[in-house]
Amino acid sequence: MKILMVLTSHDKLGDTGHKTGFWLEEFAAPYYVFKDRKIDVTLASPKGGKPPLDPKSDAPDFQTAATERFRKDEESQRQLANTHCLDAIDPADFDAVFYPGGHGPLWDLAEDKDSISLLEAFYRQGKPMGLVCHAPGVLRHTKREDGAPLVKGKRVTGFSNSEEEAVQLTEVVPFLLEDMLTSSQGLYSKGADWESHIEVDGNLLTGQNPASSEAVADELLNQLLKEQG
Repeated sequence: MKILMVLTSHDKLGDTGHKTGFWLEEFAAPYYVFKDRKIDVTLASPKGGKPPLDPKSDAPDFQTAATERFRKDEESQRQLANTHCLDAIDPADFDAVFYPGGHGPLWDLAEDKDSISLLEAFYRQGKPMGLVCHAPGVLRHTKREDGAPLVKGKRVTGFSNSEEEAVQLTEVVPFLLEDMLTSSQGLYSKGADWESHIEVDGNLLTGQNPASSEAVADELLNQLLKEQG
């Protein structure tokens, strides 16, 4: 089995002068869920090469067993430093896709034509799609074959307005994820702030926040294993 993980290439937190990128735990925890099952993981990003790490996710308070493991894993660090360019990726080569969050995807992946077409292809083919925290924002412009929003009528979750307010970025982000999913006619739901909450609707798997990343990865893996019989 082969899983594609797509990370952001965007490192500017709006006009704040601060940096953003991908959230380390949301990458590391799913990455090892997959690797520990001997699944072939390919990493990609819009610009290729090393994706920017959100420096806040590197702070001591946000470290987990998975992030500590990653810091000691030179092979995985080399793989992360050499992601493939997204425009060179063929969805047909993969059984599933997973998008870690961080604020970066709201700026680049949400608008990236290669990401949009890739997600639409995975959806049409019924392949599992896992998106965590801010990553469901990449569904902003995705459509079904009938032209309706991909998330229309789908149970979805993602970083909530109250969580965005708690980190004081409501006025910085290009759009609020909860509002976007709702306006796209998704059936948005959320759990308590910062606690694990996931939604599964067919092959669309979404997680609310960093605490949800491993649960989404586990569910994606369960779907793949069922398909394999």
